[in-house]
Amino acid sequence: QVQLAESGGGLVQAGGSLRLSCAASGRGFSNYAMGWFRQAPGKEREFVAAISWSGYSTYYAESVKGRFTISRDNAKNRVYLQMNSLKPEDTAVYYCASDERVPRRSTPSTSTNDYDSWGPGTQVTVSS
Repeated sequence: QVQLAESGGGLVQAGGSLRLSCAASGRGFSNYAMGWFRQAPGKEREFVAAISWSGYSTYYAESVKGRFTISRDNAKNRVYLQMNSLKPEDTAVYYCASDERVPRRSTPSTSTNDYDSWGPGTQVTVSS
């Protein structure tokens, strides 16, 4: 099982950018699809983006498509979320998660139920 830790959150004005990073420790990172999720106050945790174990396939929620980019560096055991053109509705705690039950899953899942390990989260606040 991997341990995950997010960083890079903060306060930014609408239209600004942030780059989140998720560092993984433990074995097997390069075999696992990775996902980013977010949770705003009073709302359920929702899917943001996912990337396959190889990095060749990526998926995005409609609400962030064209603004956010997920990437990974398996040599560094890291996954990233580049967030551009941020909106106040992007304000949330952002979590990275690893899909370890199905190594090398061909299609990354968008469901929280398919992810096993989670980081503690990093706060992103977008002011209007």
